[in-house]
Amino acid sequence: MAAPTAVRGAERDERGRGRRRRRRRRGAVPRVRPRRGWVCPVCAGNPRAVSVARGRRGWDAVYKRELQTFQEYGDTGEIWFGEESMTRLIRWMQKHKIPLDASVLDIGTGNGVFLVELVAQNSGNLYVLQYKRKMIFCTSSRTYPSSQAKFGFSDVTGIDYSPSAIQLSQNIIEKEGLSNIKLKVEDFLNPSTKLSGFHICIDKGTFDAISLNPDNAIEKRKQYVESLSRVLKVKGFFLITSCNWTKEELLDEFSEGFELFEELPTPKFSFGGRSGNSVAALVFQKT
Repeated sequence: MAAPTAVRGAERDERGRGRRRRRRRRGAVPRVRPRRGWVCPVCAGNPRAVSVARGRRGWDAVYKRELQTFQEYGDTGEIWFGEESMTRLIRWMQKHKIPLDASVLDIGTGNGVFLVELVAQNSGNLYVLQYKRKMIFCTSSRTYPSSQAKFGFSDVTGIDYSPSAIQLSQNIIEKEGLSNIKLKVEDFLNPSTKLSGFHICIDKGTFDAISLNPDNAIEKRKQYVESLSRVLKVKGFFLITSCNWTKEELLDEFSEGFELFEELPTPKFSFGGRSGNSVAALVFQKT
């Protein structure tokens, strides 16, 4: 039986990307400027995104491909919610003078790019480029320096339940010569007892993915909140970015043991005479 049209189209797109990568390496195809905006890989409705939303096996398959791509081409993969989401969170930390030795947990770290942004020092040769929702690191003098790559947190941990994601993160971190980042294979819904005492917890899309899991998503969301309460210190901050939940819905989901500290500004859109936000970004404080 022939594959569905959407699947065949995705396969053609993937083959096309592979050809373009190979041609770029030979200098035949110039890189283009990135498109404005960002499409959530969970909500985009493509076959790859659907497989991601199906749980651990889907994630592991995605990150195995991303790992192979990084090893072959140095492409680190998707930046969830775009580079501006990292800028938004780091600016909030700067604004509120979060100590650089505060313990930070990135829940569902994926490729670990945000961890690199948090800890990379101003060495003068670390730059960030973004092409078509991808981020790569290079040392070319023709690139532009990333303002976030000078921040310097010293106690940063990234967790993911996909071993392939942690392996990808480790490869990227090693390439950048960073040693003060801790990585762990952890299922946040069933965290180990050693995972505790964090001042800051950050989530960019993990709660969304858990919410879309067809296997008892309501219970998994409750487990998530319970795990968050265990790993975060009292008066600690939880920063969440979501494209699947509104501010009001997130307030309801995290109503027990947490209170809203601040809503962060996010891009707006208008449709049919009404306006709204493309994502919700909230800061909660544990009570």
